[in-house]
Amino acid sequence: MKTFPTLCGTLAALALLNNLAARAQTPPAAPDFSAIAPKMQSFVDQNQIAGIVTLVATKDKILYENAVGTSDLTRKMQTDDIFWIASMSKPVTAVCAAMLVDDGKLKWDDPVEKYIPEFKGLQRAGGATPSRPITLRDLLTHTSGLGEYATTQPHWTLEQYARQIASQPARFQPGTKWQYSTAGLDCVGRVVEVASGMPFDQFMQKRLLDPLGMKDTSFWLTPETEKRYAHTYILDAKTNKLTETPIAYLYGTLPTDKQRPPLGGAGLFSTAQDMAHFYQMALGGGTYNGKQILKPETLAEMTKNQIGTLMARPGMPWGCGFCVITDPAAFDANKPVSANTFGHGGAFGTSSWADPARNIIYIQMLERDKFGNPDNSAMHIAFNQLATQALASPQK
Repeated sequence: MKTFPTLCGTLAALALLNNLAARAQTPPAAPDFSAIAPKMQSFVDQNQIAGIVTLVATKDKILYENAVGTSDLTRKMQTDDIFWIASMSKPVTAVCAAMLVDDGKLKWDDPVEKYIPEFKGLQRAGGATPSRPITLRDLLTHTSGLGEYATTQPHWTLEQYARQIASQPARFQPGTKWQYSTAGLDCVGRVVEVASGMPFDQFMQKRLLDPLGMKDTSFWLTPETEKRYAHTYILDAKTNKLTETPIAYLYGTLPTDKQRPPLGGAGLFSTAQDMAHFYQMALGGGTYNGKQILKPETLAEMTKNQIGTLMARPGMPWGCGFCVITDPAAFDANKPVSANTFGHGGAFGTSSWADPARNIIYIQMLERDKFGNPDNSAMHIAFNQLATQALASPQK
């Protein structure tokens, strides 16, 4: 027969086991993201933006997605609205090139002239010959010396755009300086189509967009998707009202104009959820839903500092197509994220960042021109802060 103290001990042990089992069956509390929407709405109320979509995800699932405001000052903004993502196109283009590196059809340090012959005659400003050929890595890291187009035609082919930038003098010797070049990433698109033997947009669709389920991402809107288009605005300082503004990188064409070439530097339209799929692949080491898009070592190469001590943006050097945050304290918007967070912003305020240390993706979609540094906008700062606070303080 058990003594009373032994029986009490047994009962206490059973109670502890039952308590632990109950805890194991109780799911962890969800983050409380409720402060984000009212804060974003305040920017709409102040006429700073027409509308905004915000999204937080891990590599496995979307944790939060919300839309406030309007897409065209009349229609209520929806989470599946389509935005011009501007330079957020650059990492997407870079991944296309990286897939060909994995295929053995490209090398990071291939001379660009191997695929765009006009680069062989490229001169430096002042008539000097470059010290070495410009490489694919130079284009992807903005260390090529290329500038932007001196002249364009809206319906040139991608090949003609590449010829145009190759006809202009380089600004500095390759690899000696960092200077942003959207035209340089357009050239990456041309390299992809030459190396793959496919038009750039078709390669991107088949090898990247379709496997990732990025069904609303394209260089062109259709009459159907145009119904979900988030228009672009600028604030009129005199009236303090938003007025629609054209997208300079469409070179005078409409978003639906399929005669415009697929320009990989700033040409894509997309949704928050599509971009979440792209960064879920990136946080997944190159794999999405069991499909390998990139080798892990290739993705690691793309998301590390490639420019050494060359000065780019404060605390934000460049990988291959991706910007990398090495010093989060350098920008207020970056303070909530970890070192080695990678991603890219867009000229009109879109932003997409993946924090591998925390397994978190931050995506913000808005369309507002000329409001300072979009990477450090008030909307970006507030969203990153509130999302990170929510993740640290789950619902009670």
